[in-house]
Amino acid sequence: MMLHNSHLPLYRSPLGPAAAGSRITIRFFCDDADTVILRTWMGQELAFPMVKQDGSLWVHELQVPNATGHLWYDFIVLGPQARIRRYGAPGDGLGGEGQEWPDHFHAYQLTVYQPSYHTPAFLHGANIYQIFPDRFFKAPTAAVDTRTDRRMHKDWLEKLYCGTEGESEETVGLEFYGGTLTGIEQKLPELKQMGIDVLYLNPIFKSLSNHRYDTGDYTRIDPLLGTEAEFRSLCRHAKELGMSILLDGVFSHTGEDSLYFNHFGHYPGKGACQGEDSPYYRWYTFEHFPDKYKCWWGFKNLPEVNKENPDYQNFMFNSTDGIVSRWIREGASGWRLDVADELSMDFLRKLRKTAKAENPEAVVLGEVWEDASNKTAYGEVRCYCTGDTLDSVMNYPLRRVILDFVTGKIDAQALVRLVEHQEEVYPPQFRYSLMNLLGSHDRARVLNNMVDKDGQGLSRREQAGIHLSPSEYVLAVKRFKVCLDLLCALPGCPTLYYGDEAGMTGCADPFCRRPYPWGHEDKDLRSYVSARFRHRQQSEVLRVGLCSIQALDADTVRITRYLDGTRDALGNPTDTVAQEVYTIHR
Repeated sequence: MMLHNSHLPLYRSPLGPAAAGSRITIRFFCDDADTVILRTWMGQELAFPMVKQDGSLWVHELQVPNATGHLWYDFIVLGPQARIRRYGAPGDGLGGEGQEWPDHFHAYQLTVYQPSYHTPAFLHGANIYQIFPDRFFKAPTAAVDTRTDRRMHKDWLEKLYCGTEGESEETVGLEFYGGTLTGIEQKLPELKQMGIDVLYLNPIFKSLSNHRYDTGDYTRIDPLLGTEAEFRSLCRHAKELGMSILLDGVFSHTGEDSLYFNHFGHYPGKGACQGEDSPYYRWYTFEHFPDKYKCWWGFKNLPEVNKENPDYQNFMFNSTDGIVSRWIREGASGWRLDVADELSMDFLRKLRKTAKAENPEAVVLGEVWEDASNKTAYGEVRCYCTGDTLDSVMNYPLRRVILDFVTGKIDAQALVRLVEHQEEVYPPQFRYSLMNLLGSHDRARVLNNMVDKDGQGLSRREQAGIHLSPSEYVLAVKRFKVCLDLLCALPGCPTLYYGDEAGMTGCADPFCRRPYPWGHEDKDLRSYVSARFRHRQQSEVLRVGLCSIQALDADTVRITRYLDGTRDALGNPTDTVAQEVYTIHR
């Protein structure tokens, strides 16, 4: 018999990732071996004979390299008659109990991170609220907006045009409701009362579209949203209430209608489309000037930026007026990076260094949809949690297993495996800063997902006609509450997409971006969310306590959060002794 389980301290101590230069103890059970060799790989293959102890337990104390990244390990077992066997990790890549591999084996992953890796303390276990600014709340602004090309709704609760008048991208992108920064500021007390710690705002800079992922000018607040003074006021008021503002950084591409590309000549001066003498010409890659150029995912209105261009990097990172530091200086608490895996590791390192130089407690959080400890992007295996790039990421893998568990697509053990895997590969300072989301501007509303009515594969006109029946809504809310219970019980940052607490429904973009239904909220659901968030906000054990999780049966998980009066999950001293146990049944 052979056995190694990377989720149990008997076999790997301490559990989880390791700081560079530290030591860990690896144990392997085998009752019919003459020799066991621990094989490691981190740029070079090394072999360490293990020492037999306590009958059939083989042990090696491993000196972790000083370099950061992935250290892979498995076992070579030599038995009678010189028989050679290989033992490695399970094939699903989630660690835990391994298996014998006859040929193409899988190695265990040990994430090695910088000993000095620090993430902002205010983010650890914080409650996050995501806002799509045009659709949250409209209040007067001092900004002067002169645009005439958009379609502005007069009635806040008016139906989306795109669901009734066609499906063109122009109809969708130029449809506005007029939400403002002053509107968000007016609602801060309500958000505070709901237990919110951090507001994550979708892009707020001058752009053509309502979503503003097609940046027109990184140096200006969109006049429809407000002024720079109003942004500073929002940040100041939020800080007074103990809340932080996280901005959306769209640095992979700009809009074609921008100061930098200026395809239509709407901006003064010369953009890249005005020729090679433009200061921005080399920000972009033209295959045939001026009409054929590299663009994001093939969208012509989103020309891709050459992120390695020195002028572009100076524009972003210079300490005097670079974009990254400038808006932190104006009051933002950091950045959520759009499509972070489309930014090079070198770019991310420079961005992190710039943000931390401006404020050591600034957040740099990335949009990464897969396992952020081991992500292949552009032919490169990347680890975003070693301390030199990101503080944390949006936790889409957890979102997927929670939704699938609650809707009956997977059992409780599959949920437990993902949670244990993230504990194994994510350093605690990274894991306790994860943006644990259920809904977002990129996906159908969570209530639609709860009853499998996300509208995937349908046209926008067809999606506009999808509504939840009364019985479907009741079931969706019941399931959503289970999802929320799981989020609030697990480590990381429970994240709410604006309006989910109010009972908003809808398929994906643009129907997940309808205006907040002020005065028409599901008050019972909002009260439930508020109670959960406020309790979590006030509970040290839920914010930074250690966690154990187990599947009681196919439909039930038990999550235990605890503090033993010595140190919390991040290694900080604490004299709190507490335990909270949650038995959650789908």
